[in-house]
Amino acid sequence: MSQALVMRDRSIALTDAEINTAQRVMTNGLRGVDEKNQKRWIRFLKTAFSLESGEIIEVGTRAPRSGRFHRYHMALEQAIFEAQDKFQHFDQFRNWIKVGAGHVDWVAGPKGGVVPLPKSISYMEMDEPAMREFHDAMLAFLRGQHAAVYLWKHLGADKAAEMMETVLHGFDR
Repeated sequence: MSQALVMRDRSIALTDAEINTAQRVMTNGLRGVDEKNQKRWIRFLKTAFSLESGEIIEVGTRAPRSGRFHRYHMALEQAIFEAQDKFQHFDQFRNWIKVGAGHVDWVAGPKGGVVPLPKSISYMEMDEPAMREFHDAMLAFLRGQHAAVYLWKHLGADKAAEMMETVLHGFDR
């Protein structure tokens, strides 16, 4: 889900004609998919246009996830898991990938330090752009200096990197 904080900037004087034009474009150029959603959309626009200077509203959008891309990503994770020697449990492997990709919340640890807590990649938590961003970060991590060596320590750095590329190559899109 993509979220933005939006505020009304009244430092730019808009004429009534400009406001009316903007509202007409926003209510006719973009519409709710049905009557209920159109009413929600109009209510949101009225709220946004009536904000006082400096007042803030939060706007959230969700782009539906692509089932095809989801299956591709999950198959890639599974292929790497099956090829590696380090992890016995897929959930722990996935958490390691999330941490490596930076898909975490930083929280207080049990001894007072800060530790990474992996975030969800579920359909409810991530829309399509966020999933693709995570996927790209995961690939950057897997192709980085540490992942392959960690997964195939017995191979040495060069052979481990080759092994990673062999697995990833099968998933080039």
